[in-house]
Amino acid sequence: MAKKQEDEDLDLGAENSGGSKKKLIIIIAGVVLLLVIGLGVGWFFIGGDEESTDEAAAEVVEEQRPALYHPLNPVFVVNLPPGGKAKMLQIGVQVMARDPALIEFIKYNDPMVRHNLLSLFGNQQDAVLRDRKGKEKLQAEAFNTINQILKDQKGPGEIEAVFFTSFVMQ
Repeated sequence: MAKKQEDEDLDLGAENSGGSKKKLIIIIAGVVLLLVIGLGVGWFFIGGDEESTDEAAAEVVEEQRPALYHPLNPVFVVNLPPGGKAKMLQIGVQVMARDPALIEFIKYNDPMVRHNLLSLFGNQQDAVLRDRKGKEKLQAEAFNTINQILKDQKGPGEIEAVFFTSFVMQ
């Protein structure tokens, strides 16, 4: 009987040992599964976004057209208001856009654009235009004036920049 009891004790130990091995294997398998899922989710959020961002950037670069410059000829010549040293202002202006349809729209509406810019340039004080900030402010006002005309006339977009190609005060 003692031998039977020893065998049962040994069997109990073997069963407990086997059960804990099964639990250990299940725990390890669960941890490995969680790691694999975590790595998969991490790759999806981090790795997937880089590729989609690169693809989106490539699409934007492909869609951007080259810059088109259109001179508003002839140059603008206006009389300045009395009271300053300079009496006359002469400005050469070019606009930049990327859409050929927008350049054609500006050509078609050239009289309206020129009228509004002549009015803008003729109301400037020569003392303000003597420094760089004054010229940059006038450039920004010309940009806003042209874009407002395009908006009012339901143009195909907006210009990107206005450049003064010559600037003479006498």
